[in-house]
Parts: sequence; structure tokens; C-alpha cells
Amino acid sequence: MRRPVADVVAVVAAFVTFFPIYWMVLSALKPAGEIQSLDARPWTLSPTFEHFQRVLSGENFSRYFVNSLIVALSVVVLSALVAFLAAVAVTRFSFRFRTTVLLMFLVAQMVPVEALTIPLFFLVRDIGTVVPGVGLNTLGALVLVHLAFSLPFAIWMMRGFVAAVPEALEEAAMIDGAGRGTILWRVLFPLVAPGLVATSVFSFITAWNDFIFARTFIISAKDNQTLPAALLVFFKPDENDWGGIMAASTLMTIPVLIFFIAVQRKLVSGIAGAVKD
Repeated sequence: MRRPVADVVAVVAAFVTFFPIYWMVLSALKPAGEIQSLDARPWTLSPTFEHFQRVLSGENFSRYFVNSLIVALSVVVLSALVAFLAAVAVTRFSFRFRTTVLLMFLVAQMVPVEALTIPLFFLVRDIGTVVPGVGLNTLGALVLVHLAFSLPFAIWMMRGFVAAVPEALEEAAMIDGAGRGTILWRVLFPLVAPGLVATSVFSFITAWNDFIFARTFIISAKDNQTLPAALLVFFKPDENDWGGIMAASTLMTIPVLIFFIAVQRKLVSGIAGAVKD
């Protein structure tokens, strides 16, 4: 009895999750007349790529795409590296205020993004006067801010993966003459790689879909805009271009799907994530 109920729940959950994506793609393929029609239908008999052509031929769309990709991949690489090293530090070493540091990671996750946007604006503005490349109107500002927001979650999650690796493996490597660096990158790193993939997915999606920070820190440098902020071009005072909005949103979803497909195996093992002794 439990199996059929679980199957029904899984099917309903999958439908609820997939339907908005289906409607987005469908709207991107519908002619403008069908999109604006009051008789909305979950299909179209005359699909068109007109909206996609208009989006791809639009001003600076490829530049915005590359900007989003640079920011998202930079955040993924940097957060994975820093989170791994920090997780090893708080798990394998005893130092003063270690518990306080871990609690600070949790507290950082509880603060709403909206509450920190204005303070971060002034902080990034001041940093930009000292450190070139990370001030206002730069992609470095977006990388820095997203890195700060993704690290607490990444470190806390990676701490569990590092703690699950038996210290006996490190001790055995030391007996064989391996140094701390060798143990770190050749013993620990491969074993916690699934955890790094799981945290990287979170970092990638957060940076890729960001709108608030992109609109806050990229003020006048139009060439440094990212894709979510660029969608505002299709929102007009008199009438929104829903076909363009849906087509651009569909194109934005493709890199996320590709990223998921590329890391899905390690993602599943990372979520399941236990390291066997």
C-alpha cells in the first residue's frame, strides 16, 4: 500500500515541478497572438522561433550571457576551494573560538539578503577605491558578494563530509611518508569531491539567477550587466514582451540543465554522502 501512495506523490511532485518549466518553453514557442489570447491552451499547433531569434539578435545578449557565466563559474571554483580548506580547518584542527566560528556560519545563513544589500553597496564602493576590479560596476563585485553568501552554507556542508572521512586514512598516509599537502589533495580531496559538487550546484544557481546584486552593484556599466538584469529590456511600460521574456528565460535555463547533467552522478552521491571506512 505504501509503494503506490509514494509513487503517486512522486508523480504529483514531478508534475508540479515540471509544469512551470513546460509552460515557460511553450510560451517561448507560441506566436504572439496565442500568448496574448484569453483562451490559454497548454499546447500550440503553430510553434515559432521568432522570440528566440529576437532575443539572440538583441543588443549585447551574448555579452550578458558571458558575464553571467564568468561570475557563476568564478564563484563555483572559489567557493569550492575556500570551503574545502575551511572545512578541513574547523574539522581537523582545534583552535580557540572554533565553536563560535561555526555558529557564525549558521547566523550568516539566517540574515535576509535584502537586509544586507545597502550595507554591501557602501562596502563594495569603498573596497573599489582600494582594490581595483572589485568595486561598483565590475564583475568582481558580484563574484565577491556571491562568494561571501555561498561560503557559510558550503563550509557547514563540507564540514560533515570531511568529518566522515576516517582519520586513520590520514594517519596511514603519514606513516607512508606523505606530507600535509599530499594528504590534503590526494587523500581528502577525492573523498569529499561529491560534497564539493553538491555545494557547487547551490553556488552556481545562486550566482546565475541573481538579480538583486546585479541591479545594485552594476549601476552604469551596461557591458557588465548579467542575464537576469538584462531581462528588464522586455518589460515595457505599455505592454510586456512575454514571448521575449519566456524565450530569454528558457535560454537562461539551458546552462543550469547542462551543469546538472554534467555533475548529476556526483551530486546524487554527494547528497547521499557517506564515506565508507
